[in-house]
Amino acid sequence: MKTKGFLPCCPEGAHTLILGSFPSVKSRETDFYYGHPRNRFWATLAEYFSSPVPVTVEDKKSFLAAHGIALWDVVTECDIKGSEDASIRDYTVADVPALVAERGITRIFVNGKRALSILLAAHPSLAPVVCALPSTSPANPRFDKRVWFEALDTFRPQR
Repeated sequence: MKTKGFLPCCPEGAHTLILGSFPSVKSRETDFYYGHPRNRFWATLAEYFSSPVPVTVEDKKSFLAAHGIALWDVVTECDIKGSEDASIRDYTVADVPALVAERGITRIFVNGKRALSILLAAHPSLAPVVCALPSTSPANPRFDKRVWFEALDTFRPQR
């Protein structure tokens, strides 16, 4: 039986889309993106923007809106074992080009290699606006927040 992911979280004025592969078990339990307490996603963004780490789903949505960030996953439904990206099978790919066009997204960051490979296989035309980043998953021992900071620096909107 296929597991369904989340709808996009795309606040008004979002200019940057961050795509993961598929929600982890913990994220599905909390009913929002990057719900595992050891995932580095929220702490990394909070540090970059010199903000407190958002805790509640509403705090996270407000944080995203304040910084022009949308979230979604490349896979909208699939067969998956636990939270293992490598086990994703029989999947449906998100219509990322439609979201990008509809909302005026100008930059896409992809959180992890599996998300990147699925995205570009399905939507190769997005390659010019995609920036691949190391997974923030606690399972990634080579995570380096400086790579995220450098990528975010390359596309910081003028204020």
